[in-house]
Amino acid sequence: MSDTLLRYEKLAGELEGMMASGALRHGDRLPSVRRLSQERRLSVSTVVQALRQLEDRGLVEARPQSGYFVRRLGQQRAEPAQRITPETAVPVDVTQRLVRVLQAGCKPLVAPLAAALPAPSLLPVAALQRLYAGVARRHPKLLEGGSHINMDEPALVRQLVRRSLAWGGPLASEEIVVTNSCTEALGLCLRAVTQPGDTVAVESPGYYLMLQLLETLGLKALEIPTDPRHGMSVEALDLATRNGKVAACMLVPNASNPLGSMMPDENKRRLAALTAARGVPVIEDDIYGDLHFGAQRPWPIKAFDTTGNVMLCSSFSKSLSPSLRIGFVAAGRYRSAIALQKTITSGGTNPVTQNVLAEYLASSAFDRHLRSLRRSYERQVACMGETVSRYFPAATRMSQPQGGYVLWIELPEEFDTTAIYEKAIAQGLAYVPGELFSASGMYRNCLRLNCGNPHTPEIEDAVRRLGAIIAGS
Repeated sequence: MSDTLLRYEKLAGELEGMMASGALRHGDRLPSVRRLSQERRLSVSTVVQALRQLEDRGLVEARPQSGYFVRRLGQQRAEPAQRITPETAVPVDVTQRLVRVLQAGCKPLVAPLAAALPAPSLLPVAALQRLYAGVARRHPKLLEGGSHINMDEPALVRQLVRRSLAWGGPLASEEIVVTNSCTEALGLCLRAVTQPGDTVAVESPGYYLMLQLLETLGLKALEIPTDPRHGMSVEALDLATRNGKVAACMLVPNASNPLGSMMPDENKRRLAALTAARGVPVIEDDIYGDLHFGAQRPWPIKAFDTTGNVMLCSSFSKSLSPSLRIGFVAAGRYRSAIALQKTITSGGTNPVTQNVLAEYLASSAFDRHLRSLRRSYERQVACMGETVSRYFPAATRMSQPQGGYVLWIELPEEFDTTAIYEKAIAQGLAYVPGELFSASGMYRNCLRLNCGNPHTPEIEDAVRRLGAIIAGS
C-alpha cells in the first residue's frame, strides 16, 4: 500500500470522525480543497482522493461551483436510477388526469404536497402591495390604454438585461418578450418553431406542464433519459436528433422539475453546439435558476448559445409570487415569430405589474429576499428528505435536489403510486403520481412531493401518514 494511499485514507478517516462527533454536521460545508491542501500539507490530488472516497461512502456531496458538503440524514438514501426511455415519439395524454390531481390537492384540509407552490409566508407580498400603490399613483396613465405592438415595458426589460449579467449574459434587450407567465413563454416558443404532429425532445422524467403544452398543440414527445444529478443525457439527445425528425428540444437544465438536477456547464455547452449544428431549436425553462443551493447562480444553456438558437424562458412565480403572472422569453433569432404569436394570442402583458416588478428588481430587496428564500427552500427540501427516510419503505430512493423545492421519490417496483393516490387523497394527502411526468406512462412507482412550505409538525405528520398508506398498500 503506497504512502499516498495511506495519506488520503487518513484524511478521509479524520473527516469522517469529525462528522461522527458532530464537529461537522449535516449540511455543513467542508474546508475547500485548497485550504485542506495547505493546512494539512498534502497535494491537491490527495485531498481530492479523500473527498471522493467520502462521496463514494455517501457521507459528503459535491455541489457545482460550491465545494463539498456533509450529506443530510435524508440524503443517505440511494438516488433514483436513470431509466431507459422509449426510442419513438408518442402522443401526449396527461391533462385530464393531471387537472384532477392538482384540483384535489388544492382543496381545504388537504396537505399541500402536490402542486409546486411556495408558501405565502416566504414571499414579499407586503412589499409588492406597497409598490402597486406607488406605481399606480406615479404612473396613472398606465391604466389608460394598451398596445399589442409595444408590449414590453422598457423599465422591466432594463432590469432583466441587468440581472442577466449573472447568467453568463448580458441578454440583448431586443430579443426579450415579456409574457403572462413562464407557461405562456414556453407555449409561444413551441408555436413559433413547431407544427402539429412534430416531435419535441423532452426530459424523462419531465415537467408535466410541458407535456400538457405538447398535448394542447398536437405535438409528440420523445423522452430523453435524464440523470438525477446531471440532467438530460446529451449523448442520448445526439442519437435522437441524427435523423432530423426532432423539431425542438425543451428542458429545465437548472434545478429541473421533478429531479432537481443541475446540468454541468460542459454539457450545456455541448447541447447548445449540437442543437445549433442540427437546426434543432432549444426551449429552455430557467424558472429555478435563481433558486440554486450553490454559492453561484448556474448559467443557463443560453449563455453558451452563439447562434440565437436558444429561447430562454422564465418568470418570478417561484421567487416572488405566482399571482404576478409575469414571465419573459429571451428569444434569440426567433424573437419576431414569438412576438407575433404573443400579439395574436394575448396581446400586451399588464404594464402596471411590469413596472412594479421592475422597481422591485431595481432595489437591493430582491437579492436579499433570494438569499433568504434559497436557504428556506434548501432547509425544507432537506427536512422533507429526512422525513421520507424515516417513514417510507426501506428500499425507497430519492433525488438530491441542487435547487428548487420539489423532491422526487422512487419506491420499490411493486408499488403503483397512481393506484395508491386514491387512498391517499381520501385521507387528505396529496402528491403528484410519477406517471404524469412521462408521456409514455413510465415512473408508476414514483411520486413528487412539494417542499415549498415550512416543515411544520403538520407537514411531518402528513408525510408519516402517507408513508403508512404506501407501506400498507
